[in-house]
Amino acid sequence: MPNAPTASGPLARHTMAYILAGGRGSRLMELTDVRAKPAVYFGGNTRIIDFALSNALNSGIRRISVATQYKAHSLIRHLQRGWNFLRPERNETFDILPASQRVSEHMWYEGTADAVYQNIDIIRSADPDYIIVLAGDHVYKMDYEPMLQQHVDSGADVTVGCLEVPRMEATGFGVMAVDETDRIVSFLEKPADPPGMPDNPEMALASMGIYVFSTAFLFDQLRRDAAEPGSSRDFGKDIIPYLVTHGKAVAHRFTRSCVRSGNQSQAYWRDVGTVDAYWEANIDLTETVPALDLYDRDWPIWSYSEMLPPAKFVHNDHGRRGQAINSLVSSGSIVSGACLRRSLVFTGVHVHSYADVEGAVVLPYVDIARSARLRNVVIDRGVRIPEGLVVGEEPERDAQRFRRTDKGICLITQPMIDRLAG
Repeated sequence: MPNAPTASGPLARHTMAYILAGGRGSRLMELTDVRAKPAVYFGGNTRIIDFALSNALNSGIRRISVATQYKAHSLIRHLQRGWNFLRPERNETFDILPASQRVSEHMWYEGTADAVYQNIDIIRSADPDYIIVLAGDHVYKMDYEPMLQQHVDSGADVTVGCLEVPRMEATGFGVMAVDETDRIVSFLEKPADPPGMPDNPEMALASMGIYVFSTAFLFDQLRRDAAEPGSSRDFGKDIIPYLVTHGKAVAHRFTRSCVRSGNQSQAYWRDVGTVDAYWEANIDLTETVPALDLYDRDWPIWSYSEMLPPAKFVHNDHGRRGQAINSLVSSGSIVSGACLRRSLVFTGVHVHSYADVEGAVVLPYVDIARSARLRNVVIDRGVRIPEGLVVGEEPERDAQRFRRTDKGICLITQPMIDRLAG
């Protein structure tokens, strides 16, 4: 590694977190019609990007930049409202970096590496010794300090965050083949026969899209790649494979830095990039002991929160009792003579009398009218569910009216509801 910077104290204090948050996430279907994937709601009070941001903050990183591109309005508004407390006078920075044709009047961000390259001057003004590049669309809790320390101690040119996954489940990832010291010897994109780990051949190391560089070295590599004809300007496709061959690339195992609370036994990381995965990860939170602990006060997930009254449950008559069983109900919601089971309800939702809801992920400000029966659904923000609507009991009919997955989860948006009355 060329002349590593010398830094005193925790390395996080000398690091910038650069979060790539420009992706659409098209496999989430209509959920990303009006918002980028990192801006999609998750867990009742947060958005997906809040996990990467909170990890950086909890790790001690106080210089943060977020690159946005696809339909970024709701994401930028969320960042402005919830993450504007970092102060320059405390040597803290928080920059939102939309694609703005800074290099050329005809160029937006062409790839993940280009999203950093186009903002070199802004990064330089913050003067970090190290940069940790993060994806803004995954749900996990991680302390980045051990990864930074490994990067310095190993003398690596790049350190790549990696998940340990069963070998034949790694076929959809970029997979790292490593030697006994975790130096990466080859990088394989979605291999049919993923290589196993030297110490555990039944497991493979899959890239998390997390990279640590010294700042000066990264700038050199970005300039080199920008001058390379035919490059796709992407970390996973261009920068990392080049450094595996021509430099020193080292794998950092997520199990060394994942944050677990007292009740968590497994390292938790989710790509909620499909409607099924999104539904499952949210509904998992309703378990008695969920795999992801949102109640951990030692590693809080920060977000923008509206000032709303507490959730309210009213009516206590037979057949008309406001109740929620194995469910999470967020502030500002009213369950009025209705029953929720194994559901996650975001802020400002109103569920009216005689409605019966099970296995539902209900985004903010949804209104569920009387006598609706809903099973295994994701309901987009602001939808008005009409009186007596039944979803989840007739698969063929559901598929005609809504976005129904192969696993039977129905995504419901307001345009779909409007077509029912047409």
